[in-house]
Parts: sequence; structure tokens; C-alpha cells
Amino acid sequence: MLVLAFDTATAAITVALYEWTPGEGAVPRGLAEDVDPRRHTELLIPSIAEVMAEAGAASGDLSAIAVGVGPGPYTGLRVGLVTARAMGEALSIPVHGVCTLDAIAWATGRDEPFAVATDARRKEVYWARYHRARARATEPAVGPPPDVLDGAPHGLPVVGEGAALYPDVLGGSGHEPLLPTAGALAELAIARLAGEKVPPLLPPEPLYLRRPDAREPGPRKKVTPA
Repeated sequence: MLVLAFDTATAAITVALYEWTPGEGAVPRGLAEDVDPRRHTELLIPSIAEVMAEAGAASGDLSAIAVGVGPGPYTGLRVGLVTARAMGEALSIPVHGVCTLDAIAWATGRDEPFAVATDARRKEVYWARYHRARARATEPAVGPPPDVLDGAPHGLPVVGEGAALYPDVLGGSGHEPLLPTAGALAELAIARLAGEKVPPLLPPEPLYLRRPDAREPGPRKKVTPA
């Protein structure tokens, strides 16, 4: 099984190709990483092409696609999801969504409780708490940084860019990794497809958690003649 994974829910444009075979597990075949919050559209497709070429693989070799569904900013997140759905439809292969916070948690490999927080802008963070890297304890949420630790055990470590942005509130400069990696996303997706007890895969739909800034224009106001 050859799985292409990518995530554009944060400033990272991250792509990975993993191969899974019974007995050998998930083996990386290619990886591309960029960090640029304004160039998701420009960088994603070339990064996918780079990873496929590195592995000597063709699109027809793919068995599935795993894509980060956020939570994350609207524009970047849509780039990854639209690309994943278009490729899945063109290749007639399944597209699986993975919560971006779960991918960051997975990459930590931690066996003790912790939280993940990413930048939600507007002086807020996207966050969730975890029993361990493979088990989420709360649903993803968005809110002011103090929410992450409200009611949590004292000294709970916080992983991710959100902790680095608000060190006075979330304790320190942010434990690594700060951003998601497609390698972790691919490993999580493959583990779930192989029947392991890990966070669930999701539909390839955006996990926004809040309304966008843009609003549809309302009805025009009537103008009363003078």
C-alpha cells in the first residue's frame, strides 16, 4: 500500500510518501517540507511531484491519500483539501482526513499526558489534550491560550507553535514539534487503516471550528428619497 500524505493547515507545506507492507510497517519513500504561510498554492503541487519523483513512483501507484483537515486558517487549509479530493477522484482512490493536532501529537511519541496548541490568529489557539501520542483526551477546540490549561493538571506540557507564541501562558517556548509533518500524518493514517487503536480518520472536510472573517453581503438598505 502506497500512501501520499500532505498537510497545509498551518504555515507548513508538508508532503510525504509512505509504503506499508505487512510485517515491515510504514516505510518512508519521500519527504518535502517548506514553511511559508502565503505560498501553499504555489508550493503544494511541486512538492507532491518532488516526493513522487524521489520515490520513483507514478500517481497510478497510489493506494490512498491522507490529508490534514485542520483546524487551521481557511485559505491554506482549503488548498490541501481541494488538492486531495481532486486527486482522489481522478485516481479513484480513497481520501482520508487526519486532524492536524493529532498528527503533531503523533510525532511527539510521548507516553505521558500533554496538550497540542497551534496558531489560530486573533490571539487564539487551536488545541486539544492527549493521554499520550496515540490517544486524544478532548475534542479539538479554539479559544484564548488560557483555555488550553484550564482545569488541566499542573505542569501539563504543551506542544506546538501555539505554546511558542504564548510562553507566559502555556509554559515555555513550545515543545517540539512546532508544526505538523506529513510523515507523522502518513504513519497515523496507515496505523488506523491497519486496525490499530489510534485517533480516527475523518472525512476530507475542513475542521474550521469557527466562522470565517468574510461574510456574505446582506440585503441592500433601502434609500428614502429626501
